[in-house]
Amino acid sequence: MAFILSNLCLPDEIKQFVSEARGIILPKERDELIDLALNGTDNDYYEVTYHIEGMEPVTEATIARCKNGLAVNYPEAYMRRRDPDCMLVNNIEHTDKQCYSDKFNKPFEDLRQQTFEWLKQNELILLPFIAGNDKLGYPTLLIAPRNAAFFAASLADLQGMADLKYDGTNFIPRSIIFLAPPFRHTHFNKKQYVIHNIQNGLHEMFSYNLYLGPSAKKGVYGLLLSMGIKEGWTTLHGSTVKVITPYDNEITFLHEGASGSGKSEMLEYAHRQADGRLLLGINTVDGSKKHITLNQSCSLHPVTDDMALCHPEFQNGKGNLVVTDAEKAWFVRVNHIQKYGTDPVLESMTIHSKKPLIFLNMDARPRSTCLLWEHIEDTPGITCPNPRVVIPRDIVQNICNEPVEIEYRSFGIRTPPCTREKPSYGIFGIFHLLPPSLAWLWRLVAPRGFSNPSIIDTEGLSSEGVGSYWPFATGRQVDHANILLEQIIKTPGTRYILIPNQHLGAWEVGFMPQWIAREYLARRGQAQFNYEKIKPARSPLAGYVVKSMQFEGTMIADKFFETNLQPEVGEEGYDRGATMLYDFFIKELKNFLTSDISPLGRQIIECCLDKGTVQDYENIIPAKY
Repeated sequence: MAFILSNLCLPDEIKQFVSEARGIILPKERDELIDLALNGTDNDYYEVTYHIEGMEPVTEATIARCKNGLAVNYPEAYMRRRDPDCMLVNNIEHTDKQCYSDKFNKPFEDLRQQTFEWLKQNELILLPFIAGNDKLGYPTLLIAPRNAAFFAASLADLQGMADLKYDGTNFIPRSIIFLAPPFRHTHFNKKQYVIHNIQNGLHEMFSYNLYLGPSAKKGVYGLLLSMGIKEGWTTLHGSTVKVITPYDNEITFLHEGASGSGKSEMLEYAHRQADGRLLLGINTVDGSKKHITLNQSCSLHPVTDDMALCHPEFQNGKGNLVVTDAEKAWFVRVNHIQKYGTDPVLESMTIHSKKPLIFLNMDARPRSTCLLWEHIEDTPGITCPNPRVVIPRDIVQNICNEPVEIEYRSFGIRTPPCTREKPSYGIFGIFHLLPPSLAWLWRLVAPRGFSNPSIIDTEGLSSEGVGSYWPFATGRQVDHANILLEQIIKTPGTRYILIPNQHLGAWEVGFMPQWIAREYLARRGQAQFNYEKIKPARSPLAGYVVKSMQFEGTMIADKFFETNLQPEVGEEGYDRGATMLYDFFIKELKNFLTSDISPLGRQIIECCLDKGTVQDYENIIPAKY
């Protein structure tokens, strides 16, 4: 206790309520948090329950000790995925986000003090960590009730634990996370809320729910975005993988996009059929299938899974974007793993883990082995679309721990089927080459896309917001837009592609397009496409398509690159889908035409509003293909 109070440099009001708490736990290692999560080493099952005055006891989560870790489940289906509208802000000077006082018509300070009063009635876990990067990150402190130890353990995985020394060394947080789960029942009508507040020179984050997504995961992401915007840099919402071909060529991909756009899948090997072939797709109209053969896959060396730190310290001035990981563990969605053998690498890693892992939304009993294909049901017969596992980087095969230069920045979008009878924006081919200025527009619009498994469903095409990280950011969209454009201008050596998933026109394809694109482009190495090999897509927003592609000896039909050539789609279905996409772009891009958008950014947006051609985009910023 003496060490905590004297060496944690906290504002007086926070130090005061911490000192008045029923007890303080400063965990020294992760295993301690695992045992605390079950309320003792002898327990195999624990319920995280809160007793709220005037209400029946509320169980927010259940925890089962499995042979390979902890299986955490939320009794309420709503809590099994992130609510995209859960963020509010307070005391933030320049922001486009809704303020707490505007939504609830009362000052936040009252709730802040109530939160402190509730916390001090508990035994508290204090978890110091460095948000983002050990050398360039930001000292942060979690203050949580003891019975939410699984949350602290997950955060310790995701961001690490600061190595505090009992030698008089001070830990000076720049941000603090306050966890108070029952407040979603007493103050927020059972909804998830995370409130960012700037006070006493600190970035405070109040997490009023126990789901890791908006609080432990995206909450810390919001802290990093807030810190970075002040210093002129950002943390991209993307996975990164170094790909080594059978011929020892190395190419590094950064895959960005909204939740569900294939970031984790970019780190996976292509899923094979029983006979070893790849199933490119199934025609949704006649049921026909298209297979291709891939004798030997490239070797994958993962770098980031979701948060790619682009700190100026790493940029080397050679013309390519340089990134490193902002996390120490990954929050991996496994809804696509429906049976044994779907992803042998991930399955083996989690079943035979060297340390107990933390699983969410998995159907597992105490002392059983938690299996990635056993997902809990939201309702009878309907499984939760958002099962997760927290995977520490140090158990990932071939992990790359150094900053890497990016050759290709891809952007993913979930697409619905598109046919002449039911047109949609699912008009894209396997992959598209984008001019840098058009790639910037995709990052402003950031479509959330079809059937998103990670968040509460929204109807139709909606935007995840600038950078696809806007739901977690606290500032202004235009500031992030300007930083992203400046980043693109300063990294002319990096090339840009667009990769859909789920559907190519009338064909259901899952994530196969990005696995094929990754294998094909890696084999091309540094070779560029000349203009004889590519042509403008029918919709300018889709950039260029390749005229033909031979994949490991197999020619892939043009209809998988130009969906208007599919008889089920045709030019009529394509054009109606393209109009939907264009209307969506126009609606979203108009939000960025403020006085603070950069002159170059305004020129690019106006090019789109004027229905510019692909060549028009190239004329604004020279392209490298």
